[in-house]
Amino acid sequence: MIIEVDKVTMCYKMTFDRVQSLKEYLVQLLKGKIKYEEFRALNNISFCVNKGEVLGIIGHNGAGKSTLLKVISGILKPTSGSVKVNGVVVPMLELGSGFDFDLTGRENIFLNGAILGYSEQFLNEKYDEIVEFSELGSFIDVPLRNYSSGMVMRLAFSIATVVEPDILIVDEILAVGDADFQAKSKARMMELMSGGTTVLFVSHSLPQIREMCDRVLWLDHGEMKMIGDTETVCNEYEIKE
Repeated sequence: MIIEVDKVTMCYKMTFDRVQSLKEYLVQLLKGKIKYEEFRALNNISFCVNKGEVLGIIGHNGAGKSTLLKVISGILKPTSGSVKVNGVVVPMLELGSGFDFDLTGRENIFLNGAILGYSEQFLNEKYDEIVEFSELGSFIDVPLRNYSSGMVMRLAFSIATVVEPDILIVDEILAVGDADFQAKSKARMMELMSGGTTVLFVSHSLPQIREMCDRVLWLDHGEMKMIGDTETVCNEYEIKE
């Protein structure tokens, strides 16, 4: 098994008190007047993923899909339970979140690449490939604040997929840029999958899930509703939803 998720629960404490400042919050906290309500984003989730498998994750907004991906990526620590990951993980969850918009595209390749764990030598070797895939051309030396959102996403996708990781974690990112670039990004995803990369793939598009996934996990309000072969789970999801 390349990924083992064992009894993972993720809880958040939510307060509905209208506190206007940090000082007021600390005073109310010390007086014991802050009241919390527990929200379980994930509840006792367990499953395994085999090496080279493509697992789709479906569910309505707020079902816990993105939270689960962040836990597996190591971005969030679960309240209880454990996750074992055997391999190098590249999470594509919030493309462009590590960018500095005052820096140029060129500078952000090295900044964002470093955040993803790539060495400077590796980024120098792959620089031309990243720029070519992004189709940014001369805009690569323009500050990101002058980019459109589509250009930012294209650059981020190009940086994230320049390697062939053991595990790729994808959250609704195939709608990157225009139709031509979407087709190219999908082809790149398929290339990674066919090369033996294990993929966790969240999408609201059941046709995409059916086309790309070996198995599907269905989450509902933080609970694991169903896991199994793609057609069975997708068909059941369509009936219930």
